[in-house]
Amino acid sequence: MTVAEHLIPRWLGDFRAVHDDVQIQLQVHNSMQVCDIAVAGGCDVGFVEGPVIPSGLHSVAVARDELVVVVAPEHPWARRRRSLTVAELAATPLVVREEGSGTRRTLDLALQEYQRPVPLLELGSGAAVRTSALGGVGPAVLSTLAVADHVASGHLRVIEVDGLDLSRVLRAVWRPPRKLEGPAGELLRLIVRDRQAGSVRSRRPE
Repeated sequence: MTVAEHLIPRWLGDFRAVHDDVQIQLQVHNSMQVCDIAVAGGCDVGFVEGPVIPSGLHSVAVARDELVVVVAPEHPWARRRRSLTVAELAATPLVVREEGSGTRRTLDLALQEYQRPVPLLELGSGAAVRTSALGGVGPAVLSTLAVADHVASGHLRVIEVDGLDLSRVLRAVWRPPRKLEGPAGELLRLIVRDRQAGSVRSRRPE
């Protein structure tokens, strides 16, 4: 859903500028559901955030992002002078996405060595998790794509966690054959070219 909310609109806009005769239908689900639909042949191409791709699907990286811990400015963590430990984060009830989402799976894998409490809230969209964090319900874990504007405005604070890596790769998935053809293949090639061009620009010296 992070891909659907923050990346797909631009990708589809770029695609439509070149292929205005193609009819596009977008379904929004969590990563596990997208993989199930792709395996069943219910879509031409899917986009997922989870770290594991089921066998029987091809995949390619289309973007990278990172999950961060965020709180409202009034939360006690916002006044801390030192970073959280991973154990402290793992021991805290959090506002999280539902089981099956890529965001939840990435967090659960990162904290799998720890005994964890029941989530404070378990919500079905990143927007709902973000709204809860903004309202002071509790700490949340979200993509940087989802909270960048709110962090910049000061409405959310990012909490550093020592030794915790929540970076992830966002991927396109599809059924065989290996080379995706048709409009879906054109869309995917446009996305991959855009990503590669962005990587070249980021490495270019000032």
